[in-house]
Amino acid sequence: MVFHAFSPRHVALRDGELVRRREENRRYLMSLSSDALLLNYTHEAGLDLSFNSGEKEDMHGGWESPLCQLRGHFLGHWLSAAAMHWAATGDIEIKAKADAIVSVLAECQQSNGGEWVGSIPEKYLTWIAQGHAVWAPQYTLHKTLMGLMDMYELAGNEEALSITINFAKWFSRWSAQFTREEFDNILDVETGGMLEVWTQLYNVTKAPEHKELMDKYYRGRLFDALLRGEDVLTNMHANTTIPEVLGAARAYEVTGEQKWMDIVKAYWDMAFTERGSYATGGQTCGEIWTPKHEMNARLGDKNQEHCVVYNMMRLADFLFRWTGEARFADYWERNLYNGIMAQGYWDGHGNSANGMHHDHPLTGLLTYFLPLRGGSQKMWASPKNDFFCCHGTLVQANAIHNHSIYYKSEDAVAVCQYLASDLQDEIKGVGFKLEQKIDTLAGTQHLSSDSSGKQTIGTLTRIYPHDPNKLASRITIKAEKPVEFTLMIRIPSWLKAEPFLCVNGEEVPVSKNEKGFLEIHRVWENDQVYFEFQKGITAVPLPGDENQVAFLNGPVVLAGLCEEERMLYAGENQPLETLLVPDNEREWGNWKQTFKTAGQDRGIRFWPLYQIGYEKYSVYFPIKRVKDAE
Repeated sequence: MVFHAFSPRHVALRDGELVRRREENRRYLMSLSSDALLLNYTHEAGLDLSFNSGEKEDMHGGWESPLCQLRGHFLGHWLSAAAMHWAATGDIEIKAKADAIVSVLAECQQSNGGEWVGSIPEKYLTWIAQGHAVWAPQYTLHKTLMGLMDMYELAGNEEALSITINFAKWFSRWSAQFTREEFDNILDVETGGMLEVWTQLYNVTKAPEHKELMDKYYRGRLFDALLRGEDVLTNMHANTTIPEVLGAARAYEVTGEQKWMDIVKAYWDMAFTERGSYATGGQTCGEIWTPKHEMNARLGDKNQEHCVVYNMMRLADFLFRWTGEARFADYWERNLYNGIMAQGYWDGHGNSANGMHHDHPLTGLLTYFLPLRGGSQKMWASPKNDFFCCHGTLVQANAIHNHSIYYKSEDAVAVCQYLASDLQDEIKGVGFKLEQKIDTLAGTQHLSSDSSGKQTIGTLTRIYPHDPNKLASRITIKAEKPVEFTLMIRIPSWLKAEPFLCVNGEEVPVSKNEKGFLEIHRVWENDQVYFEFQKGITAVPLPGDENQVAFLNGPVVLAGLCEEERMLYAGENQPLETLLVPDNEREWGNWKQTFKTAGQDRGIRFWPLYQIGYEKYSVYFPIKRVKDAE
């Protein structure tokens, strides 16, 4: 292991946009009644048999409807998200609600005979063993187990652990009746992250029966083929296998057995390195893996499933900690902006002037898929009548935005994401505090018509009359006493010029390591580091068609506001990046980071994709080269 993650409680998130999303997430979690969340469990346990819409006004619909075979899956996600919120913020209200829900699940388990605590009947697993079509019962049950284990590991709920141990007894007895081949047939029906929860449980108990469950849930037909280098992903369902490989990642960390790491690395190479991705960093169309580097025929309205984004980011976290390679943190960054932020908790107030009339709502909860074809439009889910699988990963992804910013080793602290935040912990036994502040280089805090009117006279407004398009960060380190370690700062893949680096106000040479980080090794006590990374427009071809491109500004995908596919024209030797120029670059003290086309018969405005709500947009544009004018 090269790096370890800091405890979430040691990292305080200060980034305004991500804090907003976390708080919106918290409000949404708290808005859902416990009775409605538990309905399918209490009904299955015989504790509440009244669930028609007249008696249960707040009964959830969609995939949580009592008529759906996946009913109950969302509560597991809810418990995981609540545990993450508690771990990140110490929010006692959400923990109290989660603890109370766990207690009701304990009652359900006792009513079911002391083991079963599922929201669906046991016979669903009998049916899949018999070869009948049932919609992913182990996926559903995994979510419950996941929520319980997260409540134990992240929120210290001992009752959740006890429920899980008793539930595992049922799975041990049920799985023991099958041969290896028979159980492999069962594992061919989506199992979710069952391997991961059994690994979590074994790590806590070290009980041989829980190790047996780990071994039983080894997905040989997938894992062994990956180790042989076979393409087992093309045109296969994506999010069926990612949770299984996350289980392999957890198994490596618990057992240290090399085969588990080999499986994870083989999967990453097969799914991403060899396959490529959209400009957003995401993959898939209609929930399946596209052929390797052939995404040109798959642009549609069901690209980039949110679950795939979230779970692949989790996989990238494992791989970063194991290897220390910046490319995995780059992957996290691109998917944060163009996946997690583009597909959930959209707030449109920032795109409009005060008092402007709108034909559409100003918020959006979740878009299951992220459409990428010309003239696309996001479709937003409802709070209580959908509950897709991505509804669950939405609440988890937005519960713990402080997770991936910093990592540590014995003698190093790595800054992996450029987000306003504070870190307080120890290194080499010495307490220290690290503060990261992002400088917008705007020269003022006058950010809107109703913000403070104070105008401090400075130089930045003169130095930067136009948007410098830089990422500027100021890191302050204060240690209880002098301590020697290495500060590592990720060099982003989107960088357009050599980094600028200062320590305590003096420019210093840039030292880069082979893993993609700047390194500053010194004795720290009360010091400040300032760095600037130059952003810029990057044209990214669509895998499979070099003549279709998307545009990014730094890590952020730009969406062209247009209602249909539009051709862009470029000179024979014209760099495609020059097709876009700044547009409406500043309002008050905000650099807008918006652009427009140049040299086209019909102009197109470009916004960051994560700022798009109900507008029609295109991400990819066909390019036609024309002879340069003489």
